[in-house]
Amino acid sequence: MNNGGVSEGLSPPLEWKFSQVFGERTAGEEVQEVDIISAIEFDGTGDHLATGDRGGRVVLFERTDTRDHGGNRKDLEMMDYSISRHPEFRYKTEFQSHEPEFDYLKSLEIEEKINKIRWCQSANSALYLLSTNDKTIKLWKVQEKKVKKVCDLNVYPDKASGNGPMVGSSTSTVPKPYIANGGYRERPFGSSGNDFLFPPGGVSSLHLPVVVVASQETSLVAGCRRIYAHAHDYHINSISNNSDGETFISADDLRINLWNLEISNQSFNIVDVKPVNMEDLTEVITSAEFHPTHCNMLAYSSSKGSIRLIDMRQSALCDTHSKLFEEQEAPGSRSFFTEIIASISDIKFAKDGKHILSRDYMTLKVYLWDITMDSGPVATFPVHEYLRPKLCDLYENDSIFDKFECCLSGDGLRVATGSYSNLFRVFGCSEGSTEATTLEASKNPMRKQVQTPSRPTRPLASLSGVVRRVKGADNSGVDASGNAYDFNMKLLHLAWHPSENSIACAASNSLYMYYA
Repeated sequence: MNNGGVSEGLSPPLEWKFSQVFGERTAGEEVQEVDIISAIEFDGTGDHLATGDRGGRVVLFERTDTRDHGGNRKDLEMMDYSISRHPEFRYKTEFQSHEPEFDYLKSLEIEEKINKIRWCQSANSALYLLSTNDKTIKLWKVQEKKVKKVCDLNVYPDKASGNGPMVGSSTSTVPKPYIANGGYRERPFGSSGNDFLFPPGGVSSLHLPVVVVASQETSLVAGCRRIYAHAHDYHINSISNNSDGETFISADDLRINLWNLEISNQSFNIVDVKPVNMEDLTEVITSAEFHPTHCNMLAYSSSKGSIRLIDMRQSALCDTHSKLFEEQEAPGSRSFFTEIIASISDIKFAKDGKHILSRDYMTLKVYLWDITMDSGPVATFPVHEYLRPKLCDLYENDSIFDKFECCLSGDGLRVATGSYSNLFRVFGCSEGSTEATTLEASKNPMRKQVQTPSRPTRPLASLSGVVRRVKGADNSGVDASGNAYDFNMKLLHLAWHPSENSIACAASNSLYMYYA
């Protein structure tokens, strides 16, 4: 699965190495709920990374290893410059994106937690990004501003210094004789009285202000440019930018709205799955994503495990889909948990727009939608198969409802998703690949290597309709050291660099970065 559609040769499995960690906690340190990371997103260039947390804050990081060489990576590669250093990021700035609110009409508390972050096109060296909580989307502009530090004014220079208060002023400090009713005997300057005359030679204490600047410091300022509110009755689970650079969508459980970035008080409802009678509700929208190049196409997933591709040119309200992707369940396999574990938590388009990656509770699936293969996924990667006997326990502690994200590499050759015990999985999805790597979000990512059976060498299904299901790509309930998996340590959020083999993932309040 690559941009060309067919792999010319198998690439060897990647060797992942630790790069950086931000916000690492010490042993025994208690993590505050508001500090837990809830969203991660690289920008289109990969030079900036944004994270959001449950406290409503957005933190920005910028890449430094390319800046040190005086150009971006693509330019350096064109110059045949050897880059031996691994990707490095540094803290850039942070700002409070959302605050807790209360909906008095519905008696509902609205959390400040950041659900999603999406980067917009930058302009005039300023960065733009969208952030959303459950109800409100905001457009932010982050730019550098020069702050002038004033060291002196020309008013009483012998008494004024630094940025402190002025000791003197252009008005005389000599006490003036008062008369009855608080008046002065002396008329102020500018008086319309005919008896006032300027003294010969002018007023020596009157100066035109001249600012003497000692230095200019640059600071980053984040400003909210637009607020898109009051358009969702249910919790927003997705936002996605359109390739036209002018519009974006926001999705909640039952509706998808189309917005123009410049218009915050109006949106268009393009998908509505709400039934007339709510008792007839059988599925909800779980994720939505615009096609990376076709501005008229988008896909959304449902709690029943299906993905619908829609074309906005067909009608204003897209009640019908262009294609439906769903995997038929095996006869006799249905149970109480079937629909719960089939619910798709995240979908992503590949960069070429020909593949859709989806993540449900148990598996990672790759769909090939531009060829007549909507009968099922091209490849399925089991992630949590070892949990199948424990579904009842996971239902009791609500872990079965955890929403794991997924991501693809820029070349489309690999996919990744998170798991429990702060583990994440990387799979090769090119034709014939047997790559299946388990990594831990720590400074030693290979520490918890899971012993897995060898993967079959059966090649990626041909376009004739055969579906590849990767067996043996899972792990048992106990790691190689004999330790049980910790279901309280869940790696839900991760992102792949758009052009390099670099992954950022969130383990609680810590941001880990790896490269290969």
